Amino acid sequence: MNKIVLEVIEEVVHSDNIFTDEPMCKHTTFKIGGNADIYVKPQDITELSKIIKICNLEREDYFILGNGSNLLVADDGYRGVVIQMYNNYNSIEVKGNSIVAEAGALMSRIAKVAYEHELTGLEFSAGIPGTIGGGTMMNAGAYGGELKDVITRVEAVSREGELYTLGKEDLEFEYRTSVFEKNNSIVTKVTMELKRGLKAEIKARMDELSKARISKQPLEYPSAGSTFKRPEGYFAGKLIMDSGLRGKQIGGAKVSDKHCGFVINTGGATAKDVVDLIDFITEKVYADFGVRLDTEVKKLGSF
Repeated sequence: MNKIVLEVIEEVVHSDNIFTDEPMCKHTTFKIGGNADIYVKPQDITELSKIIKICNLEREDYFILGNGSNLLVADDGYRGVVIQMYNNYNSIEVKGNSIVAEAGALMSRIAKVAYEHELTGLEFSAGIPGTIGGGTMMNAGAYGGELKDVITRVEAVSREGELYTLGKEDLEFEYRTSVFEKNNSIVTKVTMELKRGLKAEIKARMDELSKARISKQPLEYPSAGSTFKRPEGYFAGKLIMDSGLRGKQIGGAKVSDKHCGFVINTGGATAKDVVDLIDFITEKVYADFGVRLDTEVKKLGSF
């Protein structure tokens, strides 16, 4: 642990929001991962900017964490600073047909607020467990909807700790990526433009998608959601199923019997179990179909 970095961070962030040797398995939906050297929860953008500048000055690695819903942390943890944007930075404000949300707001919560204000366009996100900050970074989507369809403005912090704003035309949204992932910036606030809708119809669509998720996805097990990106012209889950890998297990990591696109933690899985299973799946599918699968799941630490 870099004690100098810790001491300087303690000068700008209240001690209640700084943790050392923090178990990352507590902060990911996979429930896997070793300890982070320093774990900090900034109260606002000023603290966030200062922490980033401290890390840059001391040449310390850092990682921005939302709800940990798309993350696999190494078994030996992370030798750096984890900056969590979820708990302390999650306000949601409705302005006419627009919703302005801070990066740590859960997409499911934003969708609920939209429903309560009779705004349509976010029904697809009601069951996504991630934050709007992380979702914007990767242009999260489901059931035919994507965040690029509704986002009009994003405030962010550069890797140098400087604040800036981009309009819709500069966001460079593509399938599961954006300008923020390309330049490693940090999303801090998102503006979404929605449309007026009928509350009953919005609720019906949300209920329909919720039932589909429950019936088709292994929500009863820890996972990072869909493990693989959709290859062009194919569906990852079907390729895995057609390779005979339904239920394939390495250690505590398993290809879900319910949906082959999910690698789940059956209990006690290690990050190595998950990586070994992902590698096995990738090679088998490539050997069978000549299609190279790419993961949606992000890795943190040394693998």
